[in-house]
Amino acid sequence: MPANDSEPDPTYHVQVIDRVFQILDLLAQNKSELGATELAQRLELHKSTVHRLLVTLEKHRFLQKNPENAKYRLGWRLFELGTLAVSRVDLHSMARPHLEALVKQTGETAHLGVVAGGELISIASVETDRSLRLPGTVGRRSPLYCSSQGKSILAFSTEAAAAAMIRGIQFKGYTRNTITTAARLMVELERVRKCGYAVDNEEFEDELRCIGAPVFNHEGQVIAAMSIAGPAYRLGNREIPRLAAAVVLTSKELSAAMGYSNQLREAARSKPRRRPVS
Repeated sequence: MPANDSEPDPTYHVQVIDRVFQILDLLAQNKSELGATELAQRLELHKSTVHRLLVTLEKHRFLQKNPENAKYRLGWRLFELGTLAVSRVDLHSMARPHLEALVKQTGETAHLGVVAGGELISIASVETDRSLRLPGTVGRRSPLYCSSQGKSILAFSTEAAAAAMIRGIQFKGYTRNTITTAARLMVELERVRKCGYAVDNEEFEDELRCIGAPVFNHEGQVIAAMSIAGPAYRLGNREIPRLAAAVVLTSKELSAAMGYSNQLREAARSKPRRRPVS
């Protein structure tokens, strides 16, 4: 009988890749950081071999090295890849009907985005049929600090995650309304947390406004953001509350489909939050 191509052959493997996954798994299982010596002992490998693997993993951001004790922890590249993997499978397929509903409610193009490589990347969109509209370009990248989706994700991420992302920002003024300092961004993120949505008020492109809200998973973690985008004159100050309500409601519905519950929201709200250090 021919072999089943859907199942991996256990006899075929690359030893160095096996060792890489052993290191990642061991660090994932431990709450504390681990050094090269301890990793080598637990994995029964030569320290020089482990050291070479650690340096390579750090280079590609799969691991982070603590300069104070030379020990390692999992890096942000794993978070980015994990976020993309989830978004392109369950999240992507689940989001489509919600995006379509949002377009019908608001009359504007709807987008879904996630963080990757320190930027906001669009992974799904549904265009409005209006003649004047923002094209729904999947793969479009924009800065976190001047996009409604990016600000939504920053505002509702954990303190540690938000601080790490903010430290990586190199502020640049794209328009007269662009936020260009960490201090101003912190004030804006506090406002976003209070009202539940973020507005890109012509901060990345002139004459373009966006309204975004966070999407959460079953663990209460923000994994994406949903938004609408359109010309500034259609997303005027009088229209923003009505449109924002539709975006927030739809993002909550998608979050519920991902397993998010009100209990998780209340638990998160009960925890004191400090401002991330810029």
